[in-house]
Amino acid sequence: MPFSRADGRGNEEIRPLNIFYERLDRVDGSARFGFGETKALASISGPIEVRLAAEQPSKATFEVNVRPLSSLPGTESKGLATSLRGLLSPSLILSRNPRTLIQLVVQSLTPSTVEGFSPSLVAACINASSLALLNAGSIPMTSVVCAAAVSWHPPTEEEASTLALDPSEAESREGVGYGCFAFSFTTELCDPPQLSTSPGARPVWTNWHAKGGVFDQGELARAQALGFAGAETVWRTIKQSVPQMDGLPSLLPPGQPAKEEPEGVAEDDDYIKVSLQELDDAKVEI
Repeated sequence: MPFSRADGRGNEEIRPLNIFYERLDRVDGSARFGFGETKALASISGPIEVRLAAEQPSKATFEVNVRPLSSLPGTESKGLATSLRGLLSPSLILSRNPRTLIQLVVQSLTPSTVEGFSPSLVAACINASSLALLNAGSIPMTSVVCAAAVSWHPPTEEEASTLALDPSEAESREGVGYGCFAFSFTTELCDPPQLSTSPGARPVWTNWHAKGGVFDQGELARAQALGFAGAETVWRTIKQSVPQMDGLPSLLPPGQPAKEEPEGVAEDDDYIKVSLQELDDAKVEI
């Protein structure tokens, strides 16, 4: 039986992206990101005072904490925190604020039934962290890190092996391989599409798991390419959401015309102006 997705999506289709800037108290920046129902919340504090034992003379100390939806952080949370610190640090100019602390806290908002954190939840944590850094504005950045997850499903009698972008929890469990791919975006991606992989983006992190410990190198390359397509979609959505930080509506996608004024608005304005003029004339006659 060929592979099909329960929600009716195509294999290269991503779930609806949810971005919300939380404006949490006592932090410098916060944001929530979600792939459909797979969501994560992140907050940034800093630069703030650092403990003497953690102080670094030439750059800021970057600390990352990951909290699961329930229970205390375990090995998986600490491992993900280490990965987040490693993949986000190159995009931050930490030398601008030496002897200070930059603290990132990531809270999972979705239970994960996959061992550890599901690949889509890991991608949501990465994207929420980038949004919180952008929202803070107090830490200089050289790029924005965006991520997407991919699952690999075995071949059947009717079709070859299948790759699925942004897998759900069930799809991650059913696949023979799955992982998260993170990319660093620095400039506007080029058009036409064949130039979209120009120096504006580069891979910074790959977390691929294969059941049984065996995977095909060609499939991994295809999975990374599909992950890049998903991360590019995330990056463009983040760029359009920037005005939300100031309470403004999101930017329109490129090529989409602005909403036209309803018919009759101009006529109503003219009518108001004429009515006011007539009122002034009546006052003069009186």
